[in-house]
Amino acid sequence: MSIINNFYQALRHNGDVAQFAQSDMKLHVSHPLNDIEGLDNVKTDYWSVLSQSLPDIERKAFIEFDSEYQGQQWVAATGYFTGTFSQSLLDIPATGKSLYLRFTELVQLTDGKIADYYIILDFLDVMNQAGVNPLRKSLGHDGLIMPPTTMDGLAPLEQDASEADVTEKLVMDMLDELGRFDGKSLTSMKLEDYWHSDFMWYGPAGVGTTRGIDGFRKHHQGPFVFSFPDRVVDHKATIIKKGNYVSTGGWPHMHGSHLVGGWLGLPPCGKELELRVMDIWRREGDKLKENWVGIDIIHMCKQMGLDVFEMMKLAHNL
Repeated sequence: MSIINNFYQALRHNGDVAQFAQSDMKLHVSHPLNDIEGLDNVKTDYWSVLSQSLPDIERKAFIEFDSEYQGQQWVAATGYFTGTFSQSLLDIPATGKSLYLRFTELVQLTDGKIADYYIILDFLDVMNQAGVNPLRKSLGHDGLIMPPTTMDGLAPLEQDASEADVTEKLVMDMLDELGRFDGKSLTSMKLEDYWHSDFMWYGPAGVGTTRGIDGFRKHHQGPFVFSFPDRVVDHKATIIKKGNYVSTGGWPHMHGSHLVGGWLGLPPCGKELELRVMDIWRREGDKLKENWVGIDIIHMCKQMGLDVFEMMKLAHNL
């Protein structure tokens, strides 16, 4: 069992969490929970919030792998917290049904214990499942996110360490290509050189899952790059790599000015926004096949002057 699963098992059963996390650990959660410092505060301000709403909560990762980055050990993971949605979560009304709370996380270990923990919880998807999302319906597919087609995302095997280097170079070259947008045509970014034609992009609620390069351009990339014409990836918390998998992300990971309407159907706010983003990529052969993406969209909306939780309550008389 992974150290992260052990951490949650200890939280769930009131065990000795200090075996798995530093007492002064830092936890960075998607809005509105945000930054929490110290293991005691993690228990009260994070875990209690989740476990009171989902009393039988269980972590189910379908990708989890680790590697070293700049002398520190890191773990990347994604999957779902599942449980019975028995009580409201951050004022999102309980359904009494099973809830799938998607997570994407980057975790830094010190001396074999959790020290710095970044996690994006898709609260917008919780609103979708409760039928109270106040934002426009996703252009892509809403619903459960699939595990890797190869079903090898948990501790993926690596016959040769150079495989991870190949995957990292492909991802970094592809990200450089995304920075070559000419401001006019999406085809100025030659994604076909890096992505399989049936590439799967598993996006967050608000955007949804897209299939193929054309689907990605239509349902996410087009609305996004034209709305944020000066967007740039300017912070990397880490690069985690194992075999055919690479993860990148930051807190924030990108900045961009919201100058044009279209993204999520929202009017431009004219402000520069910081974006909390995490990506996990899977290579198949010499191209990328799948990408799991966490974006703290509710935090972006807050910077635009939009309180999604208040919008939810007003729209549904909560």
